[in-house]
Amino acid sequence: MLIDIFILAVGLIFILFSAELFTNSVEYIGDKLNLSKNFTGSVLAAVGTALPESILPIIAILFFKDKSGEDIGLGAILGAPFMLSTLAFPLIGLTVVIGYLLKKRSLELKVEEMALRKDIVFFLFAYTIALFSVHFHNISLVKTLTAIILVFIYILYIVIVLKNESAEMEETHNLFFSKLKIKESLPLAFFQFFTALIIMIVGAHIFVDGIEKLSKLVGLSPLIFSLLLAPIATELPEKINSVIWVLREQDTLAVGNVSGAMVFQSSIPVSIGLILTDWNLSTLALTSGFLAIISGFLVLAISYLDKKLIPFGFSVGILFYITYIGIILGVA
Repeated sequence: MLIDIFILAVGLIFILFSAELFTNSVEYIGDKLNLSKNFTGSVLAAVGTALPESILPIIAILFFKDKSGEDIGLGAILGAPFMLSTLAFPLIGLTVVIGYLLKKRSLELKVEEMALRKDIVFFLFAYTIALFSVHFHNISLVKTLTAIILVFIYILYIVIVLKNESAEMEETHNLFFSKLKIKESLPLAFFQFFTALIIMIVGAHIFVDGIEKLSKLVGLSPLIFSLLLAPIATELPEKINSVIWVLREQDTLAVGNVSGAMVFQSSIPVSIGLILTDWNLSTLALTSGFLAIISGFLVLAISYLDKKLIPFGFSVGILFYITYIGIILGVA
């Protein structure tokens, strides 16, 4: 077991290191391409950091033909929206509060409310459709049509984000790779971007590779084990990136990184699950989805409050994660 835990730790280190590389390159690319903060955070950063958890279910489902492979894949697909809504948003709120207490930033969360509300509405709409489709898991045509609808929803989301007005990117830090005595340029930024993604994917693979073994050792279902642990690693880039941006008071990027990832995770990976699995979800799996929707709706409601109250409201979402852990322990 110690070896498996060590492997998981190595995977996490890879992800943490890649997160700093990724954040730095995304800011630079967004600035040089004159992209808005909203698009940079909600689409570019969100999709980029969501790639590991999108690739992992495919690998688990296609290359692990037994039931555990499908369980791990479904756990990663369902766990991502759950973790984002119940851990990532609270992490942003807590970081703002702690940063304020340490006199490193203001208490006011300077987020573009309309952009946040748009993301949450898209998430709630897409994920509700995805969970409702479970009732038709034995009808292939319905599953296929649902997958197509979810992909269309995400394409529509990107079009709307591109058309919406948003603040311009602020002056960015120097590229990390420029420390290697290489002249800063857009190609170098993209090279750093893709290098960070590769390190992310490798780290996530290392982490998930041990899930099946550890789940058997601790006696938990691979579905539950992957639902709780896999997204903590694969969603870690969003969380770390957002913490970095919050401490720099680039709140639109921080929040958009999470809310944009929620839209992506509730549409593209779910469509993959609909096509590649029987989509016959257990009660525990469905419960995680329902809690994610409730938590997302809470964030939507909180966005109408005073900006100084939003960080405290974001933090409340962690109660849903604690509740789910209690449910699992009660069942186990």
